[in-house]
Amino acid sequence: MATSDQIPNSELTRIGRALPFWASLMLVPLAWVAALKGGWFIALLPLATWHLFTVLDAILGRYTENADPETDTSDLFWYRAITLIWTPIQFLTIFGILVYVTRTGHLHWAEEWLLFAALGIASGTIGINYSHELLHQKPKLERWLGDILLAMVMYSHFRSEHLLVHHRYVGTPRDPVTARYNEGFHRYFPRVLRECPPSAFRAEKAMLARKGLPWHHPSNPFWRYLALQLAFVLLALWIGGLWGLFLFLTQAFWAVFQLELVNYVEHYGLTRKHLGDGKYDHVQPRHSWNAAHKASNWLLINLQRHSDHHYKPDRRFPLLQNYEEDEAPQLPYGYPVMTVAAVIPPLWRKIMNPRVKAWRRQYYPEIDDWTPYRLGTTPMPRGAS
Repeated sequence: MATSDQIPNSELTRIGRALPFWASLMLVPLAWVAALKGGWFIALLPLATWHLFTVLDAILGRYTENADPETDTSDLFWYRAITLIWTPIQFLTIFGILVYVTRTGHLHWAEEWLLFAALGIASGTIGINYSHELLHQKPKLERWLGDILLAMVMYSHFRSEHLLVHHRYVGTPRDPVTARYNEGFHRYFPRVLRECPPSAFRAEKAMLARKGLPWHHPSNPFWRYLALQLAFVLLALWIGGLWGLFLFLTQAFWAVFQLELVNYVEHYGLTRKHLGDGKYDHVQPRHSWNAAHKASNWLLINLQRHSDHHYKPDRRFPLLQNYEEDEAPQLPYGYPVMTVAAVIPPLWRKIMNPRVKAWRRQYYPEIDDWTPYRLGTTPMPRGAS
């Protein structure tokens, strides 16, 4: 059970309590300043996300208060609002800037490339993260908004992979997204790009088969994914021709890069115990790295409370619970620092490998040989497609 101070419900529902989670909106004017000015102004986007919030984490410290998880959705209006309005905001920002730079031509081609790479940091750090929150919700509007955000970065299959594979099989060899012990990000990233799309398709195909339907049935969401992504490709082509499409895809690539960096950090080296006959122990808070750093949790709408998200996937972000060291493994820093460390393998191993070994001793002291877990050669979970 999560342990921390309880936030009174009367305080939770105040707009002032929710406003720090609206920090992402500051990126929009910064993106336009970068487009208008070019040059070093392009650095404002990465500086205002990972670097600024690293400093704020160091100043503001940890955030351990918990809301009542039974709080009614109607009391969370000001929290939900930021995720609902971000989809049109991101659309207008990306394509508005694409119109501006391709029609005015005032930036050097290299500046345009750097600008859209920086926009990918925003659409990956914020857009995909918000889509993650939306796709976990039941209302169709929210799921549609999540689908549109994912299509804007050409990564629509993430919805199927995340809901049908990752949450069900995290910490097992069926889940491509669980980073293996000693697997560097330079190996992890191409592996998930290669394995996740077919993994997501197989999961949807298997679900349709259980309903007696073929894979090409209109209800297969891959048709929707294809249509949305094609629409954005054609829009980019219409706005800026092949160069406009290249810039749009540059934004998409760096957004996906950001996503998979975070995925790498979230479960590195954490595996569920194989109980025999394809059975694994249940998903617990111990199977995700937790980070209680205040400022980066504001920016990432509590994504760093990942231990609780996997334990209770349908909880909206303001209700996610913080866990202390006796219940979930803790990252030494927030995601802004940890994702930088992840692209430097020697540094990453120095920080994280001792923590993984300590986690093994704490939760699974009875396992003597971790080789099959490290290599991903333990048996596939029962029922995995």
